[in-house]
Amino acid sequence: MGSDAADRAAPAGPGRWGRLGLAGLLLPIALAALWEGVARAGLANTRLMPPPSAVFQTLWSLAVSGELLTHSVATLSRVAAGFGIGAGIGTALGALTGALPVARGLLDPTLQALRAIPSIAWVPLFILWFGIFEASKVALIAVGVFFPVYLGVAAAIHDIDRKIIEVGRVFRLSRLQMVRRVLLPAILPAWFTALRSGLGLGFMFVVAAEIMGASEGLGYLLVDGQQLGRPDTIIAAIIAFAVLGKLADGLLLALTRPFLAWQDLGRGKL
Repeated sequence: MGSDAADRAAPAGPGRWGRLGLAGLLLPIALAALWEGVARAGLANTRLMPPPSAVFQTLWSLAVSGELLTHSVATLSRVAAGFGIGAGIGTALGALTGALPVARGLLDPTLQALRAIPSIAWVPLFILWFGIFEASKVALIAVGVFFPVYLGVAAAIHDIDRKIIEVGRVFRLSRLQMVRRVLLPAILPAWFTALRSGLGLGFMFVVAAEIMGASEGLGYLLVDGQQLGRPDTIIAAIIAFAVLGKLADGLLLALTRPFLAWQDLGRGKL
């Protein structure tokens, strides 16, 4: 009994998290093996739904030729630029509307209305404004990133527990100390979660951005596969999107984790 309680109280070590990470690969590997078996048994139309072996052969060919790297770099550079712009503006306006009731009353209704506009509806306007080259693509991605970051920051600031602020006043903290030692730590978890959501939408919006007229990028690879009737190329591009998105999310999580080291969470202790 005491040993079980000690195990629950002890934090999960790197070995345990490594085993959990490997366990997370079991589902996609099992699905790929099932898919391969169904295709080899002739139970599926492999022309429209190629087996994993054909998809990975296409990925290998794209990697060897250098096309995969070229398309991946183009997509990542657009996502990075759009994420930087959208997250920066979203953070600034979210902080403004979350902290100032006047700003919230003036800006939030309009921003909420704009949030309801489908992403594809911005495409013709951005092409007219910025042309068909990189600026319009980055602008579209920035729009996708902006709204989850804005909402996350505004809600986090607006919902700060009043008792936390009162504790800071009891200790006679200055306004700058209040922001640095009380308010900022209170909103960091929600802000970092909003950044991750924005990054995910950035990868979704880059598909629309690249479909509307790119000459390189994973979205262009999707369109190229469609026009050539190559489902293996389309699925290879989707897999590349998934891998890059997961790696980018992992990098963002690793960069933000040190800022949340002070949290005493129940993760892994249930």
